[in-house]
Amino acid sequence: MNILIVDSSILGANSVTRALSMRVVEHLSATFPAAAVTHRDVAETPIPHLSPAYIQALTDLDAPRTREIEADIALGRELMTEFKAADIIVIGAPMYNFGIPSTLKAWIDRIAVAGETFRYTAKGPRGLAGGKEVIILSGRGSVLAGTPAETMDHQEAHLRTVFGFLGIAEIMVVRAEGVATGPDARAAAIADAERRVAEIRFSPSVASTAIAA
Repeated sequence: MNILIVDSSILGANSVTRALSMRVVEHLSATFPAAAVTHRDVAETPIPHLSPAYIQALTDLDAPRTREIEADIALGRELMTEFKAADIIVIGAPMYNFGIPSTLKAWIDRIAVAGETFRYTAKGPRGLAGGKEVIILSGRGSVLAGTPAETMDHQEAHLRTVFGFLGIAEIMVVRAEGVATGPDARAAAIADAERRVAEIRFSPSVASTAIAA
């Protein structure tokens, strides 16, 4: 059993999603004591955004490569290896300006790669990363779900689209909303999210992977 945690909040100890990711790690460790946990912090150690030089180096093997590009390619391989090896992927995703942090998008650009995690077919794209589970820890300053403002959600909707596109059917969202609307609202939102984390149950396929390991 391999668990990959990806944190992206820039708020450090004040981050709601980071606190929730710690709760998920505790829950997963109790459920799967032998699991290997990998933590990727894309806020603390940002992943470079895709560049023309990076794409050229990947598509043209004869193109000159600088030391920086070689290191970037090696990082891309490392990120892909982590993602492919993971049975459970936990994403700490605060909402920034109705979307996800750009650092999280940079990570997605390294794991959503044609021929690796999806492929194009005559009948349309086909995901190649099935059999995994994704837990999205969503933090929001205001309340959007179930309100007219829900149409402004380009955070959870984007993540569901990406992972679904990669062939992952098991996607769970644990949401803490309204955390910027006052201390009481923040505490209540976090408590509700922590309760949901404690109630997480996993699909038979993931549970069997843990037993086999």
